[in-house]
Amino acid sequence: MIGIGKKKKKKSTSNHMTLLDKNVPFQVTEAFKTLRTNMVFALSQKQSKVLAISSSLASEGKSTTAANTAITLAQTSAKVLLIDADLRKPVQHKIFNLKNKVGLSTLLSGLNSFKEVVNEDVIPSLDIVTCGPIPPNPSEMLGSENMKLLLKELSKYYDYIIIDTPPINIVTDALTLLKYIAGVVLVAMQGSTPFDALQNAIDSINFAEGSILGVVLTHVDMTSGKYNYKYKYSSYYSYGNNANAQALTLDADSQKSDENQASTEE
Repeated sequence: MIGIGKKKKKKSTSNHMTLLDKNVPFQVTEAFKTLRTNMVFALSQKQSKVLAISSSLASEGKSTTAANTAITLAQTSAKVLLIDADLRKPVQHKIFNLKNKVGLSTLLSGLNSFKEVVNEDVIPSLDIVTCGPIPPNPSEMLGSENMKLLLKELSKYYDYIIIDTPPINIVTDALTLLKYIAGVVLVAMQGSTPFDALQNAIDSINFAEGSILGVVLTHVDMTSGKYNYKYKYSSYYSYGNNANAQALTLDADSQKSDENQASTEE
């Protein structure tokens, strides 16, 4: 049994760009609110409210997207847990300025209880579990029975659980979680993510019989096409502090024919 207790609240002093930063442009905030709405709709037909956010390759903005998605969900007063399951290159503790001496790795190893590793109310309604020390066996740890039981137990206490995972085309860690979660949201970067890389990630998820909840496009050029307004911030952020994310556009369960266009929609 997992005991959920209270810890002293910790105020974030992150230097990374998240929706908590007062200088985030209005249109970026609105894009993440749209993402939140579409994600809630995508999950409404699922039994589980646990989802992973990943990408095909590194440096496409998936960790910052996961952080900002968790923030927007928590802003609705839903109880949200963000888990940094990138057990190879974790960054959530840096984004939220949290300690990382203990975390998911020590929890799954039985070295700590959930109460000892959870950072409660990092912002109201948002709890965070950081990665903890880098383990020698990340894939095995995420695919373990302990991880399955952990997510099952935590689902009793949280409305949404967001899991930040490593890129799918680089390691198989995210794929080991598919049987425990509602699905995966893929992050791709405009002008950077090769179509073949995105398609390979989609194929890997489908082969593992997982569900693709949608695709988020980051670093969108806002100076042309239907986004040609007064906003010019397509290069405003770099990976690690990229809050420039477009809305979830693809429900793979009902729009599988659109998968080949996933990287160019929006």
